[in-house]
Amino acid sequence: MSNLILQNRFNKHILEIFLNRPEKLNALTKPMWKELGKIFKKISKDKNLRCVIVRGKGNKSFSPGNDISEFKKERSNSKLAKAYGVFLHGTLRAIQDCPIPTVALIEGICVGGGMEIAACCDLRICGESSRFGVPIKRLGLTMAAKELQALLSITNYSTTMEILLEGKIINSKEAYEKNLVNRVVPDSDVEKEVYRTAELICDGAPRVARWHKQFAKEIIKTGKVTSKLNNLGYKCYDTEDFQIGYKSFLTKTKPKFKNK
Repeated sequence: MSNLILQNRFNKHILEIFLNRPEKLNALTKPMWKELGKIFKKISKDKNLRCVIVRGKGNKSFSPGNDISEFKKERSNSKLAKAYGVFLHGTLRAIQDCPIPTVALIEGICVGGGMEIAACCDLRICGESSRFGVPIKRLGLTMAAKELQALLSITNYSTTMEILLEGKIINSKEAYEKNLVNRVVPDSDVEKEVYRTAELICDGAPRVARWHKQFAKEIIKTGKVTSKLNNLGYKCYDTEDFQIGYKSFLTKTKPKFKNK
């Protein structure tokens, strides 16, 4: 049985990816990292998808991070750890590079590698009882620079250092205050809120959502807006969806975008 499940919940435009080890609270293994990376590389080529939801199976935990019992075999020295990191870092990059809007549906524990996966998603929505942190200092481990980059992308230097140096597990309220999540809702409403968000994303012109991701990532990466990037923003005017969108606005009807 696969440790990852793909499921179309609403329609062909929305895909859910489940971390599927509920008996271990979805603790991550090397095969899971490898499979997750392959999935994201594959779906990134799908022009029909409009939203991807990442979540943990079982409704109790997103993920507590890497399975420590795997360390003796897979990460007991720097050589092994570096080989392991190739898959881990490649997967985080695949999630970050995915052109499709991504939403992390967080229930319960979201710690270590689990928090890194969530940080690579565009939006993060959690329940009130969710817990966050990266207590790896207790293991004598560093967060590799390529992993730390994901955390810095959603918060700031000072907060990242607080999380790593203190190693505390924080509640959802503090996670929201530190910009680790976009929204906190009652535990019973997390799934409903994420589905609502996914539907809102899908209601918009698909190519516009992808362009917005591209613009934002390029600006953050380079710290500037090139003429090439700025001019790319005008391509939307040549799309069929633009014609559909502004005409629907004038006629006060809901647009049905064609992704063209």
